[in-house]
Amino acid sequence: MKFVSALATLVLSVILVQAQNTPASQLPSRWHAQSTRVISQEIRFSNADAHLVGTVYMPQTGDQLSAVVVLHSAMAATRQAALYRHLREGLPALGIAVLIYDRRGSGESTGSMKDISYETLADDGIAGQHALAKLPRIDPRRIGFWGLSQGGWLAVLAAGRSPDAAFAISVSAPLVTAEQQMRFAIANRLFINGYSQSDVRQMLDTRLAWTNYLRGKAPRSEALAALTKAHAQPWFRLTYMDSPSQLTADPEHNSYRKEMDDDPEAAVRKVRIPLLFIYGDSDPWIPVEESVKRLQALRESQHNFDYFIARDADHEMMFPVKETMEVDAATIRKDAPQSPAYFLILGSWLTDHAKPCEN
Repeated sequence: MKFVSALATLVLSVILVQAQNTPASQLPSRWHAQSTRVISQEIRFSNADAHLVGTVYMPQTGDQLSAVVVLHSAMAATRQAALYRHLREGLPALGIAVLIYDRRGSGESTGSMKDISYETLADDGIAGQHALAKLPRIDPRRIGFWGLSQGGWLAVLAAGRSPDAAFAISVSAPLVTAEQQMRFAIANRLFINGYSQSDVRQMLDTRLAWTNYLRGKAPRSEALAALTKAHAQPWFRLTYMDSPSQLTADPEHNSYRKEMDDDPEAAVRKVRIPLLFIYGDSDPWIPVEESVKRLQALRESQHNFDYFIARDADHEMMFPVKETMEVDAATIRKDAPQSPAYFLILGSWLTDHAKPCEN
């Protein structure tokens, strides 16, 4: 993999964007030079019952542009999320367009997330890919996907479901099932918030009773008893489990029943186009070491992917200063990637795998 080709561009166009210093528009004109002009246009497209609205960002000049469709993390559902700012401001400087849309049921997009499968969310992104392909300045042969966390899962899934995607980038998405990831993450969340090993064991036992019921392996009464006992504990609010009153009486049609045991490795095996996996070295949300071990095992028979661990980066590719694992609205509004290693890996890989055509 070549890093030199994108180094200068990334340092100037992306890392400085993230520094969040005085906006260039506020600097005295005598030392203000014009950077790459980014233009945008609204785009609308549909999948199933949802009408989706997004914005395409691209350099002011150039044709036959490569493009990236952004797939959402679980918490960052709209175009305005800080998580996506580096893409809309940085990728056009590399000659790459980017589509960021409001997830179904959020912002200006219609539809609902209730009982929606990962496949449907991936297909929303594929619909965005096809809408991009119709724009005259976009090369339809060189459109790929980017996603972080749940969006990383969706990017790989979309890459395997779209017959004409060019590449996919998965950031901070584990190669274990959703339930394995949640057990890892919530154990860390309880520890960070000062709870004991005994509390963690009770939480894990409760999750097992709850998920076994959803899988059809245990009676509802067992799950209800475990949830009722745990619900009285102060740590329960941190666990993303159903409260006793929320426990479904129809587990067979519960959306988490299928999602929790989906095998990300199976999705990777279906993809034949280039893939990039990026992980942070300080991520409490996903088991990075286990994910890398699984990628290494896949490498024995599959050679279309690269993987990297970015130094000094957490789940959102931010500096791991004081981890709280908070996911409130204020955090979602402000959290955005900061890691120079992440920016360089992303830009260098894209420069190699989504090269703009020479005009």
